[in-house]
Amino acid sequence: MYPKLFEIGPVPVYSYGLMLGIGFLIANALFTKELKRNKFDEGIGPTVTFIALIAGLLGSKFFYILEEWNFGNGVSFSALLKPDILFSPSGLTFYGGLICAIICLIVYCKIKKIPVLKLFDMIAPGAVLAYGIARIGCHLSGDGDYGIAVNGTMWEFLGYSYVNGTVPTAPGELVHPTPLYELTVAVLIFLFLWNIRTKIKFTGEVFAFYLILTGLSRLLVEFIRLNPLVVFGLSQAQLISIGMIIFGIILFVIKRNNQVLNPDYNN
Repeated sequence: MYPKLFEIGPVPVYSYGLMLGIGFLIANALFTKELKRNKFDEGIGPTVTFIALIAGLLGSKFFYILEEWNFGNGVSFSALLKPDILFSPSGLTFYGGLICAIICLIVYCKIKKIPVLKLFDMIAPGAVLAYGIARIGCHLSGDGDYGIAVNGTMWEFLGYSYVNGTVPTAPGELVHPTPLYELTVAVLIFLFLWNIRTKIKFTGEVFAFYLILTGLSRLLVEFIRLNPLVVFGLSQAQLISIGMIIFGIILFVIKRNNQVLNPDYNN
C-alpha cells in the first residue's frame, strides 16, 4: 500500500489526492473537447470543473461526517469536526460530492443561461472516468473502500490484502479489491458514453445513461462492500443508487417521448 507516495519539501503527496487531481484534469480536458465540438464557449470549462471539484469535495466530506455520526458507533458530531478529520484526504463519500456538485452546477447554469442537460451530457463521460481514476487512489491508500473477505471462498484468487493501508485489513485476510472492480466498470461506462455522445437523438440521453449505469454499478458492488445497512438490507449508497437509476430511466423516457412527439424538440 502507498497511502503517501512522496514529499515535495514538507508537503506530502497522498495517492488518493493525486489520483483525484489527475481524474479532474482528464475530465476537464474531455469536457473542453466536448465544449468545442458542441460550439460552446471553451472558457467555461475550467470554471465548471472548479465548481464541480470544490462542491464535490465539500459534499463528500459533509456526507462522510453525517454517515460517521449516524453509523459511527457513538462517535460524537463534535469529534468529527476536528481538523484532522475535516482536512484529511480520506473520509470522502462519493454520492455526497455528486449531489452537491450537481446542485451547484444547476445554479451556475441558471445564472449563465446554459442548458442544464446539455452541460451534463458533455460532463458525464469525463465524470465517470474521473471517478474510476480516483478509485486507483482508494486502492493505493487502502482507505477502507475494499470489500468483504474472500478467504476460503471461490473468489479467493481475486483477494487482496490491504494490511498496510490507512484502514488496514487483518494480517492474512484477503478481501475483494472493489476499487479495482469499480475502476474497470468506470472505464467501460466511459467508453460507452464516449461512443454514443455523437449519436444521441435528444438532449439528456448521455446523462440519463450515466445515471442508470453508474447507479447500477454502485448498487451491485455495495453487496460485497463493508458499508452499514440502513433499511431492507441495503446500504445508504444503494438507496441513493436506486434513486439515480429510477431518475435516469424517467429522464430517458420523458425526453425520448418528447423527441418522438416533436422531432424538433431538443431541450
